[in-house]
Amino acid sequence: MSRVLTLLTNAFPVWVVALSTVALAQPAWFAWFSGPWITWGLAVIMLGMGLTLTFDDFRGIGRMPKAVALGFVGQFTIMPFLGWAMGRGFALETPYAVGLILVACCPGGTASNVVTYLARANVALSVVMTMCSTFAAVAMTPLLTSWLAGTLVEVDAWGMFKSTVQIVVAPVVVGLLVNRFAPRLVQRVQLALPLVSVVVIALICASIIGGSAAAVKGAAGRLLGAVFGLHAGGFLLGYVAARVLRFDVNVARTVSIEVGMQNSGLGVALARKHFPDPLTAVPCAISSVFHSVIGSILAGWWRWRSRG
Repeated sequence: MSRVLTLLTNAFPVWVVALSTVALAQPAWFAWFSGPWITWGLAVIMLGMGLTLTFDDFRGIGRMPKAVALGFVGQFTIMPFLGWAMGRGFALETPYAVGLILVACCPGGTASNVVTYLARANVALSVVMTMCSTFAAVAMTPLLTSWLAGTLVEVDAWGMFKSTVQIVVAPVVVGLLVNRFAPRLVQRVQLALPLVSVVVIALICASIIGGSAAAVKGAAGRLLGAVFGLHAGGFLLGYVAARVLRFDVNVARTVSIEVGMQNSGLGVALARKHFPDPLTAVPCAISSVFHSVIGSILAGWWRWRSRG
């Protein structure tokens, strides 16, 4: 059973691409997964992340401070700049440009931990970096989004701050405490948690893309190019930055994955809650497809190189 669950979890790019493709053809199939479902779905994902953490993980920050700092700085400098630059470079319509900036300002996603494992990179470092960027996102995501997108639309930074606390921090803290005081319960459900996260992410993407299917098809070229550029640039610059600073290949791969992969689900939830135009959430949903596919291809390549 554990091997089957692992196999299904590792195929998460397939799930995301498949459901998103179906949503373009049959939008009504995923119309039910919207509104509160997206918010609660993301909360379940973050709860699952919290259940995988222990208080010892926080001590890991002290054991590898330079690598963690590099991942943190890269997450909140490289990606926001790329999001702003791609929006301008591809001359995206305002809601798409704002959505791209928003997802670029989000923290690293839990999927990065799975991809790091597949790539045979440093999983412990990936978990610590995801944890740090997730908690920092409470302040960094609203501030950076307000700064970079504030000239395009009005951004409710304080509202985004409160939403991030409710959707991200609270479930993670609850999961951390449950793992600390009820470890046997966590052991019983831990095998299924990654697969639950994968299914929820795929449903969120399919719901958003299906709900804006006509607009996605109409802006496909420029929008897809901008989202691809965001993530491809993140993977590349994260790796280059680590190598320039003389980190070993294993750490460089981990930083590349962590910088290149975003918490797109959080972007969707914040876009739906704080921006009136529903198209703002579309780049966030497409982001999940691209970073999953690019990350998985890189993981396969690096895994093959490691074997070699």
